[in-house]
Amino acid sequence: MAPAPNTNPADGVFVHPQGLCDSNEVGAGTRIWAFAHVMAGARIGRDCNIGGGAFVEGGAELGDRVTVKNQVMIFDGVWIENDVFLGPGVIFTNDLRPRASIKRSWPDLLSTRVCDGATLGAGVIVVCGITIGHNAFAGAGAVLTTDVPDHALMAGNPARQHGWVCACGQRLDKALRCRCGRRYASSVSGVIELGPVRVREAG
Repeated sequence: MAPAPNTNPADGVFVHPQGLCDSNEVGAGTRIWAFAHVMAGARIGRDCNIGGGAFVEGGAELGDRVTVKNQVMIFDGVWIENDVFLGPGVIFTNDLRPRASIKRSWPDLLSTRVCDGATLGAGVIVVCGITIGHNAFAGAGAVLTTDVPDHALMAGNPARQHGWVCACGQRLDKALRCRCGRRYASSVSGVIELGPVRVREAG
């Protein structure tokens, strides 16, 4: 019979009996599944889901409600904000020129930021030193090597932009409108959501 799951009622963190959590900075409601490893010094927010086989190195930081699917690798210097989705096998890096014989530390490593609401599909590789904008969307297998604008749709190796996406995940049309009803306009950081359409009252 399988062992009962480990839970900590004091802080509401669930750790599977075959998961490993060495960090004491994990928010309530977060779940860490079998064969995942969260190292000491990693900071995990509330209501996150850390899938089987995922690795979170000390010095990495995750916000609230982050989904980390199986086999994701998150290393020191990676800052993931709230409501980010990381698909299976996403890999982050922090050293542009790694050598086994050279042990680099900060400031010789490069940090990476993933902004609120972004999605990285299965197998995405993130080359260090970049920022991935709010609600950006990288398709499966993309290799991200440069900064990604807010709401940008990225695909390929190296990744190139192929349009814009809504906060709901749908692709925007040429007028920057989504079939969900949201509408957007160009901005310095990418595109920005506009307020609701106001209906003029008669009279």
